[in-house]
Amino acid sequence: MTLSISLVRLPLLSPFTTSFGTETIKNALILRLQEGGVTAYGESVTSIGPFYGYEDNTTALHMIRDYLAGMVKDIPSPEQFLTRSAQLRGNNMAKAAVEMMLWDYHAKKKGVSLEKALGASKGYADVGISLGMDQRAVTLRKVREAIDRGYRRVKLKIEKGKEYDIVRTAREEFPDVQLSADANACYTLKDLPLLKRLDRFGLVYLEQPLAHDDLLDHATLAKELSTPICLDESIATLDAARQAFEIGAAKVVNIKPGRVGGLVNSLKIARLAEDNEGHVWIGGMLETGFGRAFNVALAANRLVDYPGDTSPNDKYFARDVVKNPFSMEKGRIRPNKGPGIGVEPDERFLESVTVKSWKLW
Repeated sequence: MTLSISLVRLPLLSPFTTSFGTETIKNALILRLQEGGVTAYGESVTSIGPFYGYEDNTTALHMIRDYLAGMVKDIPSPEQFLTRSAQLRGNNMAKAAVEMMLWDYHAKKKGVSLEKALGASKGYADVGISLGMDQRAVTLRKVREAIDRGYRRVKLKIEKGKEYDIVRTAREEFPDVQLSADANACYTLKDLPLLKRLDRFGLVYLEQPLAHDDLLDHATLAKELSTPICLDESIATLDAARQAFEIGAAKVVNIKPGRVGGLVNSLKIARLAEDNEGHVWIGGMLETGFGRAFNVALAANRLVDYPGDTSPNDKYFARDVVKNPFSMEKGRIRPNKGPGIGVEPDERFLESVTVKSWKLW
């Protein structure tokens, strides 16, 4: 029985720019658990720096190696692991990597797909696309390509001072597309006049306009805008989601399993949204084929009612680390049907892009 973690580096097909900066390479931490003929995987959604949140690859590696790995030597259920790891504050991305690996292991042990293990599946996930900031002509070309491929929602990254032109460019050219905008927390309430200008474009939602840990100001903003507010970074826990719905801070939640500590908490937040007549979708963090398989299985759940950022990985990478990357048909992706996450690792390529590995036990 072994548990290991590897750092892999995959170049992106094109730079991905948000208000945080520009990424050209995906640096991913991949967990591998081998026991009794079963090989299970997990992936940390952290990156090289603490820009999206306070965690990064260095902190995640530390937490997994020095704390979390010792909690799973008896391979507990995901729920049992979350109970054990609750003594450690925060570090949801590190916890999620381990928690999701346990989901994969136990689903494979039972011989069922992760999609079925999560319960109540639609059998498919509606797919949206997230586009980084770019020059006007490039943005229009990418939106056209997304529409032609069948994506059911196009999300544009924006930042202060550029939001109006970015959204107007796409809306005027594509008046009927389901369009949303993601600010990645770069505004304050003082920027209300800028944000109110976006109301005219009929966005499905405006994602995380204010601070990454804010709820109260988002509730104030929601009263001033006709565009629904979607929260992302602000929803790190089930309690944060409950409070957001109670005070009217959001109508929509972007659930990123890595941000909320894994799939158990993701399902709880999705049920909470349904109980509050809200909406949810599943976000991504440029995951490899391992991490993306978890997202697609979750996005197929009946509790998820909006298209998510679950694009096939040929949008991001020339070659994935799995032999059976997802494909999309008419704006939908179907989860893998094999046991667990159902991926087939491309071992030779995976080895070639692995920078370093650590045996945890």
